[in-house]
Amino acid sequence: MVSLINEAFKKARNANRPALLTYTVAGDNTKKKSLDILNSISTFADICELGFPHNTPIADGGQIQTSAYRAIKNGIKINDVFEIAKEFKLSKKTTPIILMGYYNMIYQYDENKFLKKCKSSKIDGLIVVDLPYPENKSFSKKCKRKGVNFVQLVSPTTSNIRLKRIIKDSHDMIYYISMLSTTGGKLKVSAKKILENYFKIKNQNKSKNVVIGFGITEKTIKSLKKADGLVVGSAICKEISKSIKNRQNAVTNVTNVVRRLKNKIK
Repeated sequence: MVSLINEAFKKARNANRPALLTYTVAGDNTKKKSLDILNSISTFADICELGFPHNTPIADGGQIQTSAYRAIKNGIKINDVFEIAKEFKLSKKTTPIILMGYYNMIYQYDENKFLKKCKSSKIDGLIVVDLPYPENKSFSKKCKRKGVNFVQLVSPTTSNIRLKRIIKDSHDMIYYISMLSTTGGKLKVSAKKILENYFKIKNQNKSKNVVIGFGITEKTIKSLKKADGLVVGSAICKEISKSIKNRQNAVTNVTNVVRRLKNKIK
């Protein structure tokens, strides 16, 4: 079975640039608007991450929390997230979509039922922020059996022994958290240091796609373009908030941000 995630990285590599991954919260600020934004930004994004709105986040900074709050206030539920993804996939069949959320939602929904829903909604991958290795081994295997990529997370404090095990157990993508912070924090470490740490991971197994997330903005993205992929989330959520506040068209404004991000890494 062809992995759309692998294909997206291959395409970016052939164009001599990193893959651009965008993150938006499902249902922000309405179900329809969320889908419109996804459809529009996927013209420039290689992979789209779609977050489950959550009221007790662990890793999400202020911008993403604000987005999640708006979605929850508008009544977005787990099944709505799947509907948005499914609808998106009807017209964007080859654009990979990765759902991002927390394990308690999956647990309450029921693991098997959740993965079945992922399969029927054409979900390509899952990032479960609070399900670390090795606790995620059993769920990760279930994902693999269903043809859903389970994305492992590593950070600057991941030990070498642990890193080797996580990489060995990983599927098609590894997410490197650039710094010890929540999302959207200002880069506290130099791009040089981030890339140094990044290549320690990448060089363990060059066939694995490793992306960098946290603190990536229009200002910082160019300095990290040696990575396989770069994830931008808070900068996009911030633009949605700004557009709503100024009563402007969020779809147009967010698409312009994603277009500029893409141009900086070409």
